[in-house]
Amino acid sequence: MTLHSSLIAELEDAVHGSAPDKRVSTLQRVTELFLNGAKHFNDEQINVFDDVLLHLIKRVETKALAELSTRLAPAPNAPVGVVRHLARHDDILVAGPVLSQSERLNNADLLEIAKTKGQAHLLAISDRSLVDETVTDILLERGSKEVFHKLARNHGAFFSKSGFTTLVNYAKTDDALAEKIGQRVDVPPQLLHDLVVKATETVRNRLLATAPAEVHAEIKRALASISNEVIHEVEVETRDFKRARDIVLAMQRKNQLSEATLGEFARNRKYEEMVAALTLLCTARFELVERLMRTIHYGGLLVACKAADVKWPTMHAVLTHRLPHHPIAGAELEQAKVDFAKLTRPTAQRLLGFWQARPGTAPF
Repeated sequence: MTLHSSLIAELEDAVHGSAPDKRVSTLQRVTELFLNGAKHFNDEQINVFDDVLLHLIKRVETKALAELSTRLAPAPNAPVGVVRHLARHDDILVAGPVLSQSERLNNADLLEIAKTKGQAHLLAISDRSLVDETVTDILLERGSKEVFHKLARNHGAFFSKSGFTTLVNYAKTDDALAEKIGQRVDVPPQLLHDLVVKATETVRNRLLATAPAEVHAEIKRALASISNEVIHEVEVETRDFKRARDIVLAMQRKNQLSEATLGEFARNRKYEEMVAALTLLCTARFELVERLMRTIHYGGLLVACKAADVKWPTMHAVLTHRLPHHPIAGAELEQAKVDFAKLTRPTAQRLLGFWQARPGTAPF
C-alpha cells in the first residue's frame, strides 16, 4: 500500500509539529482513507494505518479523538493499537464508542479498563453486544446501580454463578432490577427461586405476566413453596405450532420464505407462523426463538432478527405485534432501534450460537 505523496508530506508536518488545525485535518484524511478501503486492507496494511494514527492522536485535542472513536468503533478491522489507546482515555466521549462497540478489544483489554476506570467506562462496557462472565464479575464488583441495571437487561451479558448471586442479592431491594433479572432465560433456578420469594407482590405478578414459559413455571414453583401465600396465576396461552411449522417448511422448500414473509406474518398477528419463519431465517432452534419471542424484554429477539439479516421495518413489525397484551412503549421502541443498529450480524450469529450450545432446546 502507498499513500499519495501529498498525504505523506502532510503527515510529516503533522507528526513534527504543524499547527493544531492542520493535524486534525490530516487525522481526518487518514481516517477517511482507512474507512474507504477497510474491507480490502490486509493485516500489514492495517498496521501501517495503526502506526500513522497513533502518531497523530498524541497531538490532537479531545474533540478530534472523540470523532475518531465514533468513526472507528463499528469497523471490525479497525487498527487495534488505536482502538486500545482510545478505550483507555479518561474522557468517556473518547473511550465510550469503542468500549461499547469495537470488536477489536479483547477480554484482557476490557478487564484492565473495568478494574481501573470510572463508572462511565463501566457503563460503556456493560452495553457491549457480548460481555464475558469474567468481565461481568468485575463490573458487578465495582459498578454502580446503573451498571447493574444495564447488565441485567443486556441479554448478551453472561454471568458466573457468583455474578448472578450478586445481581439477585442487589435486586432484593430494587424492584426494577428484580423484574429485569426475572425476564432473563439464563438465571439459575435456585437463584430465581430466591429472587421470587423475596420480591414484592407487584414484582411477582409482573413476572408471572411477562416471564418466558420456562421461567414462568419456575416462578410458580417458588410461589407455591411460600406458606399461606396466595398465588394470582396468569393463564398461559397454549399454542399448537405444528401446522405453522409445516406451512413455513413448505414455503422454504419452494423458496418462498423471506424477510417479507416474516413481516407479513407479524403484521397479520400470525404468531405461530412468525416464530416458525424467524427460526428458519436465523437457523436457530425452535424453542429458543419461541422463548425469545415471548420474553417481554426485546434484547434476545433483536439478536435473532439481526442474525436472520432482518432490516428495521420488519424488526419493528415483529416488536409491535408479538405480544398484543403487553405492547411495547414508544421509548422502548426507539431504544430498540438504536440497539438494533449497533448490533452487527456476525456478533448476533455468535451470540445465538452461544445460547444454542446450552442444553435444553430441541432442533427445529
